[in-house]
Amino acid sequence: MKLIKSSITGLVFFLLLIVELTIGFSSLTIANIPRMLLPIKSIKKSLAKFSNIIGDLTVIGFKYIMILIHGNKIQIINNETLSTKDWYLGISNHQSWADIFIILASANYKIPLIRFFMKKELKWVPFVYLANKCLNMPFVNRHSKEDIEKNPDLQFQDYKNTIAECKRLTRAPATIFSYAEGTRNTKEKHAIQQSPYKNLLKPKIGGIATALSAVTEIEYLLDFSLIYKSDKRNSWSFLNGDMRDVKVLIKKYKIPENLKNKNYFSDQEYRENFKNWIEEIWAEKDLNIEKLKF
Repeated sequence: MKLIKSSITGLVFFLLLIVELTIGFSSLTIANIPRMLLPIKSIKKSLAKFSNIIGDLTVIGFKYIMILIHGNKIQIINNETLSTKDWYLGISNHQSWADIFIILASANYKIPLIRFFMKKELKWVPFVYLANKCLNMPFVNRHSKEDIEKNPDLQFQDYKNTIAECKRLTRAPATIFSYAEGTRNTKEKHAIQQSPYKNLLKPKIGGIATALSAVTEIEYLLDFSLIYKSDKRNSWSFLNGDMRDVKVLIKKYKIPENLKNKNYFSDQEYRENFKNWIEEIWAEKDLNIEKLKF
């Protein structure tokens, strides 16, 4: 009986999520037809703001779907003063594809709509492509370490591409977001990496440092720490509600002046200083996660 109930819950949640996303992205597409056809800056700017409103309403939609179907218990621990009028650089630990929904729900109407870094390969997914076009989600092309060793110029190409994608987010307040670990944290990955952190993989700073270089309006770094009660992390566990109990700790850090308006690609001192700063935050984050475990 429990298995049947879980299966029905997961299926209903999945269908409602698809309906919600379809309505949201269809609205975005219709609203942005003039933006794509008319090269008038004032129209594009107005429609960009309207797109953000649709995006926020879509987030509210699936937030209430989670509460309705799963009875989600998202405990948000936030003692920071946040504003939708500021630019932010957002980072988080990464454990499941469900993280994106929890982060969006936790940040809804507290900060500007979050823009996630997306791999260029995902541009062929219709929903993802529409999000990029209508909400200026940044696509990045990250070559593998092996490819860069064979052709070092690829690293500079990746850097230029990231800068160009992020520049589109300077028109209005935005939150540029990246999973600092670069991949989902699993016991296997943690062991292979020999991470010095108990609950985290080592942070990768290239993408977030480049975003900071591109969007000089960013004043704060926002760190989201996600702690799930359940040990389950697969997509079905999210859909059927096994992962409904979660704590989200939000911490805000002022960007140090010596880390602003720098060139990550060519400035070795900046790279080192940024790495040290993020590692300090990561060490604090690791301790906080340990304290907040269920």
